[in-house]
Amino acid sequence: MPCPALPDGFDFTDPDVLQHRVPLPEFAELRRAEPVRWIPQAPNVAGFQDEGYWAVTRHADVKYVSTHPELFSSTLNTAIIRFNEHIERDAIDAQRLILLNMDPPEHTRVRQIVQRVFTPRAIRALEERLRTRASAIAANARQQPGPFDFVTEVACELPLQAIAELIGIPQDDRSKIFDWSNKMISYDDPEYAITEEVGAESATELIAYAMNMAADRKACPAKDIVTTLVAAEDEGNLGSDEFGFFVLMLAVAGNETTRNAITHGMHAFLTHPEQWELYKRERPATAAEEIVRWATPVVSFQRTATQDTELGGKRIKKGDRVGIFYASANHDPEVFENPDTFDITRDPNPHLGFGGGGPHYCLGKSLAVLEIDLIFNAVADAMPDLRLVGDPRRLRSAWINGVKELQVSTG
Repeated sequence: MPCPALPDGFDFTDPDVLQHRVPLPEFAELRRAEPVRWIPQAPNVAGFQDEGYWAVTRHADVKYVSTHPELFSSTLNTAIIRFNEHIERDAIDAQRLILLNMDPPEHTRVRQIVQRVFTPRAIRALEERLRTRASAIAANARQQPGPFDFVTEVACELPLQAIAELIGIPQDDRSKIFDWSNKMISYDDPEYAITEEVGAESATELIAYAMNMAADRKACPAKDIVTTLVAAEDEGNLGSDEFGFFVLMLAVAGNETTRNAITHGMHAFLTHPEQWELYKRERPATAAEEIVRWATPVVSFQRTATQDTELGGKRIKKGDRVGIFYASANHDPEVFENPDTFDITRDPNPHLGFGGGGPHYCLGKSLAVLEIDLIFNAVADAMPDLRLVGDPRRLRSAWINGVKELQVSTG
């Protein structure tokens, strides 16, 4: 049926839209009237030589696409739904080396190796160190003499330090990771003036940094995670280039997404003061999952149909791109009671903020939940009187629900 409330030409991947808001009313209209809808695009506006994509907005349909990689490929056009319009096809195809953009069986092989990083034992081994780091981050922020940017002083720090702890990057180098990852995802935001070339150079620098780490461990194995991934005997290992692309993925998936979840979570608490009071009083274990649902740092990824198929009553042709919109799925009233309410006691909470299941379900979920728990406990202890000073300044992006700046104060 027609969807009259959706403006003509509305595109859910338009970076000008996400710079101002997540289009939740438009998602709700699609879920109600046309949950799988063709969204036309001018040729090459997203970096692809086609005429648009299918927007998938219901929770059940996003899960279906996510759990059927034989029908919906991550490799053919990658998982990124919109690139810079000037990107060359070779640059898109090169990203197939990243785990995010692989299909089974190659995805299965690489994931089985890298998941050694995220075993429960490995995460438990980090917990006390990260708890100490979270407390120090909050305590340092508390010492700011006036208003400060929550993003740079608090939200970005623990994810960066966790990645450094996890794979042995010297803590002094974490600013490099922050800078490189920012440049890789900020190509749509004119404030950063990041050209495609600068983004590519940053990716190359990060990969080279990681490949050098891998080469060092192959030459001189140590008792650390890098050695486990690239030099452990008889266990299947990553090549140096594969390790480089794994670290690149960590820099975005483990840094950008968790940082934005923390930032959105703080903003949600400070605009829902009853929830902040509840959190400070009770510290519910369910809070982190609701923060991720509410934030949904990755608004969407895409898949490409490997054959003609049907979804939501629509015929999807082989080669069509399919956008899976996690932000819409996480507000589906068929799954969530009062989905537009921020409720840190929500349980159960089957959100898709870590993906829709299937082979690409987030490897680092347990680490991300731990980081969110630790940093909000630390902020509640050190800065219980935190308050907003200004509205968040949002990132101009086609697929990331990003915040560049959130001014807060303890006074």
